[in-house]
Amino acid sequence: MKPLPPPDCFHLSAAVGWLELGNPREARAELEAIALERRGHPDVLEVRWQVEARSGQWERCRELAGVLVAQAPERPSTWVLQAYALRRAAGGGLRPAWDALRPAAERFPQEAIIPYNLACYACQMGQPGEAWSWLKRALKLGDARQIKAMALEDPDLEPLRSKLRTERGSSSDSAL
Repeated sequence: MKPLPPPDCFHLSAAVGWLELGNPREARAELEAIALERRGHPDVLEVRWQVEARSGQWERCRELAGVLVAQAPERPSTWVLQAYALRRAAGGGLRPAWDALRPAAERFPQEAIIPYNLACYACQMGQPGEAWSWLKRALKLGDARQIKAMALEDPDLEPLRSKLRTERGSSSDSAL
């Protein structure tokens, strides 16, 4: 997909900036300034997803993520956004999120965020062994220090914290 041309790329950057400043209302206004024919661009849809998520509009997030996965299935982020929205949308939950994200693990075997999120879902579904396997995979694929720090703070992975802490000195954790 081609990048957005000016001035739409500037509006998109401004929307991201407003989100970083914690102002989804202004971010939404910047997205509305993008030409109608370019509002369906995956970059715009991903930022719109972020705006809707900040507003707790999980149904809308689920719709946007469905469009994103259909339109840009080569982007790992679209699969993660879809699962995240499915977990929180009415009628969704952990199992739908898991089922939506699980195929992405094979599709994107080098992406650490996918096994990390699968670890979160497995943990919350009461499958600590499965969760631990996915978390170890994420640690191996990504920046182990960063992922471990994130996991130690993530409420979804709380049941694995003591195990994660005791792994600090293990040979499999030598990168840390």
